[in-house]
Amino acid sequence: MSVGPPIWLRLYGMLLASTVFAAAGQILFKVGAAGRTSLREFFNFQIAGGGALYFLSAVLWIAALSKAPLSVAYPFTALTFVLVYLASALLLGDRPPAGAIAGVALVLAGLGLILRSR
Repeated sequence: MSVGPPIWLRLYGMLLASTVFAAAGQILFKVGAAGRTSLREFFNFQIAGGGALYFLSAVLWIAALSKAPLSVAYPFTALTFVLVYLASALLLGDRPPAGAIAGVALVLAGLGLILRSR
């Protein structure tokens, strides 16, 4: 008798968490780097937090790779792109052009097709 969620659910959870942490790390990198000019100014809590999230993302990514083929895991990296784009618009006030929004929609459609073909 198995206890806990099925393996595919845990795997997708690790991949999704890795993706979210990587995207959050990018946002913190941007916030920590904004307006800085000297090398010393880049040593701040936002950049350190971004690095910590990137490290956590890498640990989850490697754990997921230990259980899944790369062809299953790698498409999730495209989701990082989508999340960064979304967060930059919602949190940082970036205004992507319509063509970029269409590109994000195509990336999501492609990811959906890949996952459905599994």
